[in-house]
Amino acid sequence: MTDRQSKIAVVTGAGSGIGRAVAVELLRAGWSVALAGRRPETLEETAALAPEAASLAVRTNVARPDDVAALFAATVERFGRVDLLFNNAGTFGPGGVPVEDLSYEAWRHVVDTNLNGAFLCAQAAYRQMKEQDPQGGRIINNGSISAHTPRPHSAPYTATKHALTGLTKALSLDGRPYRIAVGQIDIGNAATDMTARMESGALQANGEVVPEPVMDVADVARTVRHMAELPLEANVQFATVMATTMPYVGRG
Repeated sequence: MTDRQSKIAVVTGAGSGIGRAVAVELLRAGWSVALAGRRPETLEETAALAPEAASLAVRTNVARPDDVAALFAATVERFGRVDLLFNNAGTFGPGGVPVEDLSYEAWRHVVDTNLNGAFLCAQAAYRQMKEQDPQGGRIINNGSISAHTPRPHSAPYTATKHALTGLTKALSLDGRPYRIAVGQIDIGNAATDMTARMESGALQANGEVVPEPVMDVADVARTVRHMAELPLEANVQFATVMATTMPYVGRG
């Protein structure tokens, strides 16, 4: 499968965790993938996990408009179009900091990455998908269980993930005339570096610190691939994928 024959994806935050798992899943399934992230060395490590596939590593800070524009320009120059954006880059910010002690700089960093970055990437993908021939494509935003229910001391992360749900709905509506399908995957406790602390103990709403179960990140990647490979006439608007027994539904 040549670069121009395969489906083309952009995956942000592709240097680690969920982004890496999804990028590798797509690459091994025959997609061509632009890998976006802040550290070129980790993007190259991701590409090396699928050495026979067509990938492009682009150093990108999603909070910077010029970086996002350069990412999509490089993708189109290499592969010709964009069929999928997995809007994944994000940060939890300073964990365990009470809201009254949270610095504005920390708040702004989380908002710039999780919300402004997601908007900038979605906007760039939307512009490309609207104008390309054949028209259309798909955007999948990485929400979170926190798009529904917060953890203690998580105001910036929770606020951005709730906002991302609104962005998903608005983009989904606005994309209809142009065959742009937009959905969201809300993920709970996938086994990555970001969630490693969950297994040793996470602060609960009642003040206790309790270990939480995690699931294989490969199961998340397969879910994203399923969403991505639907025909544009079908869309998974919202999907929740989580460790079955994590304390989320009911009282845990």
